[in-house]
Amino acid sequence: MADETGKFEASLFKTADKLRKNIDAAEYKNVVLGLIFLKYISDSFQELYERLEADEYSDPEDRDEYIAENCFFVPEQARWKSLQAKAKLPEIGVAIDDAMSAIEKENAELKHVLPKVYAKPNLDKASLGQLIDVISDIELKAQDESSKDLLGRVYEYFLGEFANAEGKKGGQFYTPKSIVKLMVEMIEPYKGRVYDPACGSGGMFVMSEKFVQEHQGNIQDITIYGQESNQTTWKLSKMNLAIRNINSQFVAWNTEGTFLKDMNPDLKADYILANPPFNQSEWGQDILQEDGRWKYGIPPAGNANFGWMQHMLYHLAPKGVMATVLANGSLSSNTSGEGEIRKNIVLADLVDCIVALPKQLFYNTGIPATIWILRRGKEVRRGETLFIDASEMGFMKDRVHREFSDADIHHIVTTYHQWRQHNNATPVGAPLVGAQSVGARDEGQPQGIAPTAVGYEDIKGFCKSATLTDIEKHSFVLTPGRYVGIEDEEDDGIPFEDKMKELTTTLAAQMQKEKELDEQIKTQLAKIGFEL
Repeated sequence: MADETGKFEASLFKTADKLRKNIDAAEYKNVVLGLIFLKYISDSFQELYERLEADEYSDPEDRDEYIAENCFFVPEQARWKSLQAKAKLPEIGVAIDDAMSAIEKENAELKHVLPKVYAKPNLDKASLGQLIDVISDIELKAQDESSKDLLGRVYEYFLGEFANAEGKKGGQFYTPKSIVKLMVEMIEPYKGRVYDPACGSGGMFVMSEKFVQEHQGNIQDITIYGQESNQTTWKLSKMNLAIRNINSQFVAWNTEGTFLKDMNPDLKADYILANPPFNQSEWGQDILQEDGRWKYGIPPAGNANFGWMQHMLYHLAPKGVMATVLANGSLSSNTSGEGEIRKNIVLADLVDCIVALPKQLFYNTGIPATIWILRRGKEVRRGETLFIDASEMGFMKDRVHREFSDADIHHIVTTYHQWRQHNNATPVGAPLVGAQSVGARDEGQPQGIAPTAVGYEDIKGFCKSATLTDIEKHSFVLTPGRYVGIEDEEDDGIPFEDKMKELTTTLAAQMQKEKELDEQIKTQLAKIGFEL
């Protein structure tokens, strides 16, 4: 079913993208995602409308009935059936814009969120009508689930595909799903306040909600806080969260950005998940020299990596845990005091785990990056850091993008949690089953063997539990490869003498072939009068 659903989503995107014609992907995503959102809230409204209509004591047009059920009220002119009836008319663009305005007027939390781009002259109205028909068909495909659930998945899938189509700009609003899933499963946001200071389109929040639901938790037990400086991206996040029925009242936008205008100055979050901009320059260091967030050192003006990290640490609760993605330079750079900041963070025993990621995971950059897991008030593994080198893991999803398989994620997550289950002691025992599966994947189907053993053990080439003393010996450089070492090559059992004999024979045969080729060339040249 999952595979069929994936095929359906891919087919749907291909059909929608054909209707894009000469419009840039960055502009077209607002057109398509806005319509998917409109279809979602209209379906949700219609479902409740029919229930109220069947109840003789309820009024299906009473707005308060929808507020009580945490459902958006959709005025008649904005309901999907009304718009679908106008799909082939030349004024369909104006009708959709008016519908968006009417919905915003009835629902305060959607004010200034919905796109009103459908009457623009560069948007072909015939194609727009066809797009409405395409999205109308989604509910016909929803067999084992509600059309609302399928629309939520379609919205998420389309976000990823538009990020891919936009390339570098796409990475500014979207973190690939497998990376988000890995981070969420490592820090396990079950209950409390979840914060993302660079929230993009809200993927971290959506995955946190999925995690809670998949582990039989209560989604009401987490509250999300976020901030985004790009208004278009913030709108995408508000719609993304609304489709998931996640309360986004504390997800804010302002043009100044998180550093210069912190919208949650008093927040102490239990969980922080973020993928801030890599190596950001001109972030406001000249204005923020004396800022209280720089407990471990003032970040350099030309690179905000440790600015983001310290901002998050400032907002982390006394027992909180955070996962953030940063460029690999954060592990080793000593430029402009970065080495001293990193040293201070390590000596404060905040670094729980470092995961080196492979290249080509992100849409906006091909450079490799790293996941930092930082934890306040460590109760286990005090004075230790787990290093995981996942730089050769994953499979090529397409020609230019790598992705982690579910087995890869499970392997990394299990290793981390097994390490945390044993307090400052590495038990003697069998290595994790599946250690041999760590390595580059073919470009075909995802592969990997999940670890099944119960205890943590260092695995050369993959993971190493290091003490603060070990890290100090490496001058506080945190590149995992320095700690895990090079993976041992498997012994094929062939004696050394036999290997040398085979190599000598192969080399002699190659030399004989080259000699024969030289003679053939000389013969042919002699025929046309050339002598060598």
